[in-house]
Amino acid sequence: MREDDVVADPVDARLAARLAELRAERGWSLGELAERSGVSRSTLSRAERAETSPTAAVLNRLCAVYGRTMSRLLSEVEAEPALLVRAAEQPVWEDRPAGFVRRSVSPPHPGLRGELVEGRLAAGADIAYDRPPVPGLEQHVWLLEGALEITAQDVEHHLAAGDCLRMRVWGPTRFRCPGPGGARYALAVVLP
Repeated sequence: MREDDVVADPVDARLAARLAELRAERGWSLGELAERSGVSRSTLSRAERAETSPTAAVLNRLCAVYGRTMSRLLSEVEAEPALLVRAAEQPVWEDRPAGFVRRSVSPPHPGLRGELVEGRLAAGADIAYDRPPVPGLEQHVWLLEGALEITAQDVEHHLAAGDCLRMRVWGPTRFRCPGPGGARYALAVVLP
């Protein structure tokens, strides 16, 4: 099988189609979206054609432009959401190069403002978001395992297992797992 014969992951294919729909709904060219998001035209084009799975940082920038949380965007590419989401059915998204796995434990719902996410970072993982997907987004990060360093509003917070950081996100944030092992955390997200 040649490299260009590789079939896209079904979730990546649906995500690609949804990203293309969102851009088309606004009547933007790839160039306009690139200018608004700070993501290169080629990266956007490849993501919309499911030639590559966007990184967490790229998805975050696109979510900011489209006014969505990452969970909401990812839920839009899943089948109709159920009231009860069994562990085996919870959508999982992975940014392998960054060492980040995101499980949507309680996916967003149009009638609700909150959602619950499980995040896993490999030792040494360092993810920086240049802006929140929705300004003023409320987040509660409860560290379940490992150690985690979170920077928000230019303040670095060192979390140990059991600690909880509550914040409203207005600007850049950074999640870093200093190791030696990975980190697992619960993230409650509440729209303003």
